[in-house]
Amino acid sequence: MSVLWTAREIAAATGGAVLADFRASGVVFDSRRVTPGDLFVALAGSQADGHGFVAGALAAGAAGALVAQVPAGVAPDAPLVQVPETMAGLEALARAARTRADVVAIGVTGSVGKTGTKEALKVALGPSGATHASVGSFNNHVGVPLSLARMPADTRFGVFEMGMNHAGELTPLSRLVRPHIAVVTTVEPAHMAFFDTVEAIADAKAEIFAGVPAGGAAILNCDNAHFERLAAAARARGVHVVGFGTGHGAHVQLLDMVLKPDVTVVDAMVGSRRITYKIGAPGRHWAMNSLAVMAAVELAGADITLASLALADLTPPAGRGRRSELRLKGGGTMLLVDESYNASPASMRAAFANLKTAQPGPRGRRIAVLGDMRELGADADALHAGLAPDLVASGVDLVFACGPHMQALYQALPTGLQGAHTTDSKTLAPIVRDAVRQGDVVMVKGSLGSYMASIIDTLLQLDSADSPV
Repeated sequence: MSVLWTAREIAAATGGAVLADFRASGVVFDSRRVTPGDLFVALAGSQADGHGFVAGALAAGAAGALVAQVPAGVAPDAPLVQVPETMAGLEALARAARTRADVVAIGVTGSVGKTGTKEALKVALGPSGATHASVGSFNNHVGVPLSLARMPADTRFGVFEMGMNHAGELTPLSRLVRPHIAVVTTVEPAHMAFFDTVEAIADAKAEIFAGVPAGGAAILNCDNAHFERLAAAARARGVHVVGFGTGHGAHVQLLDMVLKPDVTVVDAMVGSRRITYKIGAPGRHWAMNSLAVMAAVELAGADITLASLALADLTPPAGRGRRSELRLKGGGTMLLVDESYNASPASMRAAFANLKTAQPGPRGRRIAVLGDMRELGADADALHAGLAPDLVASGVDLVFACGPHMQALYQALPTGLQGAHTTDSKTLAPIVRDAVRQGDVVMVKGSLGSYMASIIDTLLQLDSADSPV
């Protein structure tokens, strides 16, 4: 088990005091996710204080804990590092991790595509050197410092996802990561409940440039309407701009793509070099985001040929297009496409286009199961209803929906496509379960707060052996 931090290193980074020596191989803040050798950080949350879980974390195998005080039930000579405040301690540990590693740091933000792009970068950079990346969607004020604190000292490439839904959130995250390369996948009308205009969202995304050091670069989507706004913000901070997209002005330019049910084939120019590669995930959005990946690979000094070959092994993350072939108990199979993690108008349209490429089996249907897109503000109903033409164009055969805003989309559909609408995903889940049949392709999508993962879980129970494709 490799040592990530010693107690003395933790104390030196945080200004804390070692109560008993230990060596940690990982860092966690959730006691339920402790594995042997972890450092448990006792954060004080709005629902619970992590100090109440220190004893349980140590019993579960944690090597030590970062605490503000010795908790009740924990011996004073337990393996602890005591600091004035544990969140500040985690941030200090993150800064120390960033400083000690001779790493090319890459930050990724955008209205959609952050996690997929981060995962693709992890796959693409891996063959060129030790690569560390954020786990899942750990992209907020806790997730980013945790991801940094988990970075081994010998990391060559570090990839960090950074999210926000309010202005001012990305600036401190960027200054913590200090990305040499900042990627903005796109700017779209997401989180409109917290912004007056999409331009304001673009300005908030531009905060990622705040921590880019001198000589750093911004990778921006030339096809996006807010490219020039973002580019001006980057240049104002002395950050070099590299564009990707379909136009001739893009440094990484899409020449052609072939969308297949299981993969995407891309033909592109990276500067003066033409490359063709396969992505192990279907969809135009994967092709577009792969252009940003290739730009980052080039800027990071990694091997583009190895990166292009590696992308064939990319697997969509859970909740973001992961596909499972379910073997139905009555015989035959159906395909489940899990897009349940999050949703915005742009990502919904991408999912619909992806559904169009899927090929149902004999007598099978294309089925969309949709939950509310959250945080869209006063125009939420109109933005939902506005998706109807795109959904119809996807060749969908049947639509199930839940949530008050999704009712606007459901009612805008031809009656022949209407399967059912309910108030919530829990009520909808058994209806969908009873409706699906052999040969169907079922795509489930909605914002995290719509709890569409419960429908995924219900459908997976139809299979005796869950087998991701």
